[in-house]
This record gives sequence, C-alpha cells and structure tokens, in this order.
Amino acid sequence: MKPFVIALVILVNLVFVQPSFADKPKFTKNPDYIEVTKALESLKTAQSIQAQGENTNPQEIQKKIDELEFQKYALETGTSWGQCANQTDKTLAVYGPQPDEDDVGEDYPYDTALYFLAPGRTTKEKWDCNGVYLPNDAKLTAISSNQQGEELAGPGAIKIVDGTQLVAKTNPDTSAVELNIPATQVFKAGNLNWFIPNVSQATIDTRVANAPSTKIAEKNLVVVQKNLEKSVQKNLEKETVEPEIPTETQPQVQPLRRYDEPRLPKQGYYYKRP
Repeated sequence: MKPFVIALVILVNLVFVQPSFADKPKFTKNPDYIEVTKALESLKTAQSIQAQGENTNPQEIQKKIDELEFQKYALETGTSWGQCANQTDKTLAVYGPQPDEDDVGEDYPYDTALYFLAPGRTTKEKWDCNGVYLPNDAKLTAISSNQQGEELAGPGAIKIVDGTQLVAKTNPDTSAVELNIPATQVFKAGNLNWFIPNVSQATIDTRVANAPSTKIAEKNLVVVQKNLEKSVQKNLEKETVEPEIPTETQPQVQPLRRYDEPRLPKQGYYYKRP
C-alpha cells in the first residue's frame, strides 16, 4: 500500500506542478539584463521615430543599439560578472560584491561595496566588478560610441554590466585616466544605492588595496616587451650603421697592348751578327 501512495504522489506532482525546466532563464532576472533590455527598447523606439522624420543622428543610434545588443548577448550566455583592470599609476576605487555578513552584519545599507585596486592589477575572474568610482578631482575620459573621448566629472560612479572588461589606463600626453568603454551615465550620490563619497584621488591613494586581484596578464606584458626590444634594436641598428664613405680611386695600370710592348733594338749589345 505504501509504495502505491508514493507513486500516486509522484504522479500528481508531474501533472499539476510546473516542471522546473519550464522556469524562465536566470539571466532574465539579472538587473543588468533588465536595464539593457529597457535601453534597447527605448533606442529602437527612437530609431523608429527618427525614420518618421525626427531630427536625430541615425548612425549614432545604430551604434548604441549594436553595443547594447552585444551586451545583451553576453548576459544571455551566462556571464554573471564583470572585470576591472588598473593600468594607471594610481589606486583605482572599484565597486564589487557586498561584504560578508560576518564582517558587517545583516544591516549593510548598500547594494555594493567599495574596494581599492592597486596599479598593475586586475580583479580576479568571477569576482564581480560592478563599476569604478570617479573622485571629485578626477581627470577622466571614456571612449564614446564614435571613438572620441568623453570627459567625465566626479564625484560619481560609473556602472558596468556583467560580461564587461573595463580597462583604465593613463594617457601619456594628457595624464588623464582613460576608460576603454563608453560611460553611458555617471551616477551621483542618491541615484543608486551605492556608497558614492565626495573625496579626491589623493584620498583614494591612501587606502589599502583590498580588491581580490591578480597581476595583469604576463603574456601581454611579454608581447609588449618583445615589441619594445625589437623597436630598440632597430633604432640601434640605424644608429650604428656607418655611412659609406667614397674612397679615393687609384689609377689602374692598363695592360700593355701588343703595339705598346717595348722592343729591343736590332743593333747593339744584344744584337748578334750572323
């Protein structure tokens, strides 16, 4: 009797309970996915309005749509974390996962936590870097969709979606920090449930680097080093090659022609009478 009851319960579950494989994919619940999807819908609406005569730039809208489509695809493939790399000579403040409850308790008030990434380091794989902090005196630019620098002012936070690798590097000509991605929006204090202080870069530099990180890929550094060595070697070769100095030509002795050969006199010391 007992086995019959168990079998009946299993059968009822199969008939009336929605199978787990019918649930929506996890990425649809991702806040980044929801935000990207909404932004795409807004841009496509703007694109359709523009087609009806609205005075906007169709190429700029299409570039943004393409970027968001790519971000959406990355989220749909299951990438649930972002990565931040610091190629500057200063400490980079980045946003990451909430701290452990054992350290801060259950009443932590923010959705993210602020960490500090040392120069020459990149956050570890699968450790979700959510964005970077922009100090109040920051001199920072981000690449826009038309590949031009877009100046950003702090204090604020730049948010990145999952699947993005953000790289911050220093421009040698302007000393400004450049990001390799377009900053769609700089969030101010109160726009997000993130801690966005009003401090300078000097204050950030005094903090202990605590973001889980590794050295920037050694293989990339090796390639750069080899290219540099090749360039230096080429320059040395150019400098050490001595110019060819034309040497003074010496007159060459021409071979005597037959009619120029000296002839002995028919008479004289060497002449022998018959």
